[in-house]
Amino acid sequence: MPDRPRPTRRPRGPRPPSGGSATPVEGEEAIATGTVRLEQDPDDPDGWTVLVNGVPSSYVDTADPTRLVFEYHQWTAAVLDAAHSPGPLRAVHLGGAGCAFPRYVAATRPGSRQLVLEVDADLVEVYRRSFGASGPAGFKLRAADARAGLAPLPDDSQDVVVRDAFAGDAVPAHLQTAEFLAEVDRVLAPGGLWVANLADRPPMPNSRAELATAFEVFAHAAVLAEPGVFRGRRYGNALLVASQEELPEQALVRALSGGVAPARLVLDADARHFCAGSRVLRDELRDEPGPPPRSPEDTDA
Repeated sequence: MPDRPRPTRRPRGPRPPSGGSATPVEGEEAIATGTVRLEQDPDDPDGWTVLVNGVPSSYVDTADPTRLVFEYHQWTAAVLDAAHSPGPLRAVHLGGAGCAFPRYVAATRPGSRQLVLEVDADLVEVYRRSFGASGPAGFKLRAADARAGLAPLPDDSQDVVVRDAFAGDAVPAHLQTAEFLAEVDRVLAPGGLWVANLADRPPMPNSRAELATAFEVFAHAAVLAEPGVFRGRRYGNALLVASQEELPEQALVRALSGGVAPARLVLDADARHFCAGSRVLRDELRDEPGPPPRSPEDTDA
């Protein structure tokens, strides 16, 4: 779940294939997991925010798929560019909504083979009706639970697995555990990346727990966020990155410090220190009750 989008301006890229006569229509409708609402950007008629249960979940620029508005999407792009040379990628995206990031990968890395797993079949139909068929846009969109949809994929078949799945402001528990990450590791090719979006508030308990869990499975891991989130000033997104191979620290630092949305990187030894004492998330613990959810708008004490 991202922060509210802060549109960025850039020269327009080529308009992608539409996949048909799909046209977004502003409004809200019921889906299996709640509601979805499409809101047109008042400053840009090509920009559309997709809100799931009132939470901004994607910003789709129908004229320019290379335009990423959400900060964590910009960070994910920077991570992929730092870790993988230019060219096609094999990618699985866990969570769909408006599919802004798969559209970006298809536009910037032509020939990529991408699969998007979205648990809500109604939301999949809203996407197709509003933004066109996914095939011409450069990816396959499948209605399936992320964990169940990952299970049949072959070993060593993916360059990156990206998780951007939320139920409200929380990541589904079965997509956080060490057992699930072992399944992610199974489908990743050598040098492959696990990239997970999460939302956190001071003192970043979600990030610490997911990082501790990642270190149970992967040899190398890092977490990054806007500096104000690390300093305990506000609620915000964080991005977790993990791999069995060493992460390119200097390339990541350069990429994350020079973009529109700078981020601080905490990697390997520093990351282990950051998550020291945090409980590893496991399947047998995932149904334990946690603290009551808090709205992102709540003021932290």
